[in-house]
Order: sequence, then C-alpha cells, then structure tokens
Amino acid sequence: MNFAREGYPFIGGATLLAAGAFAAALGRKSFALWTCAVALTLVAVWVAYFFRDPERVGPRGAQLVISPADGLVLPVVEVDEPNFIRGRAVRISIFMNIFNVHVNRYPIDGTVRYVHYNPGKFIPASRDKASLENEQMSVGIETGGRRLLVRQIAGLIARRIVTRSREGDPAAQGARFGLIRFGSRVDGFAPIGSTINVRAGQRVSAGTTVLAELAR
Repeated sequence: MNFAREGYPFIGGATLLAAGAFAAALGRKSFALWTCAVALTLVAVWVAYFFRDPERVGPRGAQLVISPADGLVLPVVEVDEPNFIRGRAVRISIFMNIFNVHVNRYPIDGTVRYVHYNPGKFIPASRDKASLENEQMSVGIETGGRRLLVRQIAGLIARRIVTRSREGDPAAQGARFGLIRFGSRVDGFAPIGSTINVRAGQRVSAGTTVLAELAR
C-alpha cells in the first residue's frame, strides 16, 4: 500500500511508540503495559490507514470534473465566488471523515492560476458556514478559457492543510496536489451551466467519481 509522504513522520512516530511499549511490557511483564502496547499498536495501524494513498484510475476528459476528495457530498448550491471565478458558480462540497482517504486530486486538466491561503476558525467542517469561516486554501485552475476552484477547508479536528500547488503549475486531472489532516472538507466550484452528476448524501472517491460535466 502507498502512503502520502506527509504522513511518514506520524507513521514512524506511532510505530516507535508502539514498539517501545512492547519492549517495556516484555521487560517488566506488566499487564497494564501490555494493554498500553496493544492500544498504541492499534493507534499506529490507524495512523498508517489514515495516510494511505491508493492509486486511482477513472474517467478522464476535458469536459469532466472529477472529484478532488473522498467523502460525503453535502448540499450542492449556487453561490458567489468573488476571488477567482469572480461570479456565480455551483459549489459541490465534500465532507471527509477520519476514515476517508485524505489525499486531494486535481479535478481537471489545466494550469494553476490562483493559490491563496485564508486563516480562520475550526468549526465542524460539515456545517455550511465552515466554507466561509474556517481556515482554508484555495487553488484555482484555468482550462480552455474557463475557471474552476478547489478549496481545502480545515475542520474541528483538522489543523493542517498541505497544498503542493504553485501558480503556473500544470494541473493534471486526477493527480495529487495536497491533503488535509485529520477530518475536513473540500469544496469544488464549477461554472454555471455545468451538468451536476452527484447529489447530497452520495459518497464519492477522489480521482474516480465524475462530479459534473462542463457545458460545451
């Protein structure tokens, strides 16, 4: 199994703690230490599971908007997006719980034209106001004269957004561009007139689920 490189320090640290606890339990023959060692092993397994980074193969195409994240689709709404799209857009929000893959992927081919960080709060990411008030990183992509935006949003537990994108970088559909630790939300903004292929309550997978089709 592949793991996100940002997770290596956490995986290594959790593994060392578990190994140290087992060594102490063997040396002292303490039931309490054995219990602690087993608990720390379970934590180490979960940490590795959280940072898994599976390969993803799915539909590709210039008109397709592929999901940037794994998770549960929240209500799809039309909103104003003044910073990059500079007008009305369709917002497709995806809530990631602590068991989802947290690696984020580009939804479409194009060029990164906008990367902007906003500090903010850490309210639960499933709430609608989290899209405006929480700490977030926005990545704008231009493709064929059209603009799409992906916004990584921190949540109640997530306190670290990682974004590899830089302005001028090529965006390859389905390629990795970042992740969020540990439980969070990703908003995708598609142009008005796009055909939306998902609905609230649906589970989607990054790099494989088609969220929308752009108007021709």
